[in-house]
Amino acid sequence: MSLQVSYLKYTLHFTFEAGTSRGTLTQKDSYFLRLVDTDQPDVVGYGECGPLKGLSLDDQPDFEARLADYCSYFNQLDLQLFDWNVPIVLNQLISQQYPSILFGFETAMHDFLSGGKRFIRENEFVHGRRAIPINGLVWMGSHEAMRAQIDQKLAAGYTTIKLKIGAIDFDQECALLGYIRERYSPEQITLRVDANGAFRPDEAMTKLERLAQYGLHSIEQPIKPGQHELMAELCRHTPVPIALDEELIGHMEYVDKFRLLKKIQPQYVILKPTLLGGLRHCDEWIELANRLSIGWWITSALESNIGLNAIAQYAAQFKNLMPQGLGTGQLYHNNIDSPLRIDHGTLRYDPAVSWHLNGISL
Repeated sequence: MSLQVSYLKYTLHFTFEAGTSRGTLTQKDSYFLRLVDTDQPDVVGYGECGPLKGLSLDDQPDFEARLADYCSYFNQLDLQLFDWNVPIVLNQLISQQYPSILFGFETAMHDFLSGGKRFIRENEFVHGRRAIPINGLVWMGSHEAMRAQIDQKLAAGYTTIKLKIGAIDFDQECALLGYIRERYSPEQITLRVDANGAFRPDEAMTKLERLAQYGLHSIEQPIKPGQHELMAELCRHTPVPIALDEELIGHMEYVDKFRLLKKIQPQYVILKPTLLGGLRHCDEWIELANRLSIGWWITSALESNIGLNAIAQYAAQFKNLMPQGLGTGQLYHNNIDSPLRIDHGTLRYDPAVSWHLNGISL
């Protein structure tokens, strides 16, 4: 007789040790939301809440308890199918201090409204008629392990390669970039790097100048977030275009977003819906970036295929996309079986393939 939501905690296990400047990852917890109308129990909307440890605004010890509270609050609203509106419900229900819960509820609601077809945004992508270009991500590791990943990505047909840097010796990281540039020009292979804030303030410009020798497309978050004066100075003088990533986390108000971008004036911003509060907040970042002539792209944040599907469909509504950061669906042994597949450096959706929750039909 009304809309009801429940959640399931699910631990995803990596197929390898995923190295970042914040440590090595072997598993990640996500929480799947299941939204139903008690009169139509066969129609189910799914969403994913997946805060990242040490990074998400809502990475708090009581996260699961708060998620349970929000589910309970939602169920007590006794919403009927004909009298609810996604933005209004979200604004009334969930604090902006819980961006991954906002994303999970928002996408579950849109999935439910699609009739439980996993269509968050119905477009050419979900009908298999459009592929999204993506970058091939090279995780941190030993020099040899990273070089092997580079070879695998190039052999798989990626034309944009992104390296996470800041964990091994900087000279070795530069050698890896040189290894690619010896074989491929910037016109053939686009190179991105992600420092995850690893550069010290006193060394950042020197490292940027050295990285510029390799014809990079961009560097993500060279210094830790919160150093707005220094970041603005780097963006004014950098020889390598700078993309803000972690810097955007926690800026939930429209005016706050505008002030941040106006002050720093980065060359790019990177939008991760799980970390930024969902698709509506990404709409605001994109509107502001376009107004300020700042480039942007959209990136997943270690979600399962449920979250990745929502983000990919959202990205696919925009024209003339540069390569996006949407290749994380292959990271896990126990990911959700889905129509998503990677094909020669692109992400595709195969409508002929069914969704399954590890054997349990969605």
